[in-house]
Amino acid sequence: MKKYNYVLIIAVMISLMAITNESMAQTKTKRTDVRQHAQRARIVEGKRSGEVTQGEAALLKGEQRHIRRAERRAKSDGEVTGKEKLRLERKQDRASRHIRKAKHNGVDNNQ
Repeated sequence: MKKYNYVLIIAVMISLMAITNESMAQTKTKRTDVRQHAQRARIVEGKRSGEVTQGEAALLKGEQRHIRRAERRAKSDGEVTGKEKLRLERKQDRASRHIRKAKHNGVDNNQ
């Protein structure tokens, strides 16, 4: 009976460690996901309002695809390091500047 209890305790401990390790894996990039959604919305809104041309929108969407691929690569090993998060932030900062420039460059599609 004691042997059975030890085996049960060990099995429970191993399963708890596995759950803990999985939950501690840093694959969450919520900030990146929220910013991606907001940037896509800005591109669509700019295109709808005529502030962003078809060509500009294509380039901006390509940049968003690049960021999504970089995010998937960062997550692929099961952990997104601080350095990878910083790299994603920089890419999004750059994309945000590009969206702003496209929306405020004086080109208007509605004319």
